[in-house]
Amino acid sequence: MNNAEQTPSTLHTAKHLGANTTSANTTRAKLDDAQRLQAVASLGDPIRRTVFELVRDSGEALSRDDCAEQLELPKSTIRAHLDRLVDEHLLLVEFRKVGAKTGPGSGRPTKLYTVAQNEVSASVPPRHYDLAAGVLAAAVQHCIDTGIGIAAALVEVAFEEGRRLGAESGNIHQLLAATGYSPEPDGAGGTIMANCPFHSLSKAHTNVVCSLNGSLLSGALEGCADTCHDLAPDAEISHCCARLVPRA
Repeated sequence: MNNAEQTPSTLHTAKHLGANTTSANTTRAKLDDAQRLQAVASLGDPIRRTVFELVRDSGEALSRDDCAEQLELPKSTIRAHLDRLVDEHLLLVEFRKVGAKTGPGSGRPTKLYTVAQNEVSASVPPRHYDLAAGVLAAAVQHCIDTGIGIAAALVEVAFEEGRRLGAESGNIHQLLAATGYSPEPDGAGGTIMANCPFHSLSKAHTNVVCSLNGSLLSGALEGCADTCHDLAPDAEISHCCARLVPRA
């Protein structure tokens, strides 16, 4: 699990890349409030945020070609987003010769990108792997204690944890925001989730995490005593497997 995604305060910072490195824009500027807001706004573009998260989570400097290859996007598109992230002081630029050959005749240095700012961490929705880990561990223990199947244990434990969180919050939208779902109105009385708090886990273990997520949210609705919404699947609009819809 990448530590950079565990909390929004643990974003990677740029690393020293050794000898033969030249810098262009390696000063970490202190952002004022207006610049912070502009940086947050710039990450509202889903592709730009994906590019930023890729560089942030890589643990090493990436080139334009690296980003284009990993995201399967045109280099021109990647370049435009990288340039914008540099302009917003979110990324730093360094030039370094990469590959085994160094010295004269080894080619021009490559333009590389690393993360510049810890202080704009609020712009990237938080991940809550600690919540998922706690639910999964409790489900395994419940399975051992009762002898029921692990899938059923996960549903029960996640529902109870959601109900507990809902009872503490009392408002489903406040709970969703606090838990990292980044809820947004869909314009029809429902709510979509602009973020998945269990993003990396869901990519590697989709069925398990979506089962956990659905049970957690169902329990949260009950814990909040919310009689206005139901949970519905949503694999198309949200960045989450579920959304809230008005109760018929």
